[in-house]
Amino acid sequence: MFDWIDTVVTGEQYLQAIHDTLVMIAVSLGFGALFGVPLGMALVVCRPGGIHPVAALHRLLNPLINIVRSLPFIILLIAILPLTRLLVHTTIGTAGAIVPLVFYIAPYIARLVENSLLEVDPGILESANAMGATTWQTLWHFMLPEAASSLVLALTTATIGLLGATAMAGTVGGGGIGDLAITYGYQRFDAFATFSTALALIVIVQLLQSLGNWLARRIRRE
Repeated sequence: MFDWIDTVVTGEQYLQAIHDTLVMIAVSLGFGALFGVPLGMALVVCRPGGIHPVAALHRLLNPLINIVRSLPFIILLIAILPLTRLLVHTTIGTAGAIVPLVFYIAPYIARLVENSLLEVDPGILESANAMGATTWQTLWHFMLPEAASSLVLALTTATIGLLGATAMAGTVGGGGIGDLAITYGYQRFDAFATFSTALALIVIVQLLQSLGNWLARRIRRE
């Protein structure tokens, strides 16, 4: 089906592309969670009817998150090029892709965390309130443990979404598997490169989803 001899991509390039993709995912997810998880918690705590309503803060965060989430990743990537250059002194390669990836995934994680925490049984909150728990104690000792399994699945979904964004980053020289597919598979008409990069993405998604499902099941049993 494919001419294996004519392919112009080496095994070393595949390994480097996968390495770059995993680095982008790990770093972006780490920083995205660092910002997104507190944002999601703040949305739940400060919302009207929440455990500590702060209407002004909720009115600020809610539309701000919606605005960032409404931008397709490729547009967001281009829109913040000056900021990316300011922060990492480049707009290409793995480093240049991480900044827009963080901006992309942080509000997404915030919404996922918000949804997971809102699924907590109201009876849990009533029990916390009856025991005189503070806002932080209610969140840390009651809501987060109760929503832990859902949060793991939410972060798994965010990670898979981030993988798709890293592939799109390849259209502007972001490095990783997407860059390999664009540079060799599309621009050089290497059908095998296109097929193999797509296969690599499928395998990574399956592994991530399986890991997330396993962790969620294990948490539910504890």
